[in-house]
Amino acid sequence: MSRSHTRVTDAVRDEACPVTEVLDRVAGKWSVGILIAAAHGPVRFTELERAVRGISRRMLTLNLRRLERDGLLVRTVYPTVPPKVEYTITPMARELYVSLTGLVDWAERHRSAISEARAAYDAEARTEGS
Repeated sequence: MSRSHTRVTDAVRDEACPVTEVLDRVAGKWSVGILIAAAHGPVRFTELERAVRGISRRMLTLNLRRLERDGLLVRTVYPTVPPKVEYTITPMARELYVSLTGLVDWAERHRSAISEARAAYDAEARTEGS
């Protein structure tokens, strides 16, 4: 491979890397559920834990920190005993929420077609493998 081609590849990778990292983060297994749950107003940790089925406390904590670090959530601590903590989405996350709900709607509309396509593909693969 020529040197100039390597530089182009490196430049594309360096530019795409942050985008890929952000997409991986916001499209992650738990992030979508957290953002959708938090989009309906300030939400507390235990409410998120109930809303996002199957998530452990540790995984919820890690994802909340990452989403806060990325500027998608704001964590507000109220000086009460015990401390009250709420999470709200940022304007940037509100914009993302519109895209996420569109994706969720699309997945729900096409769920059966995707299942049928998978079944047909698997059946064909089984007959070819025989």
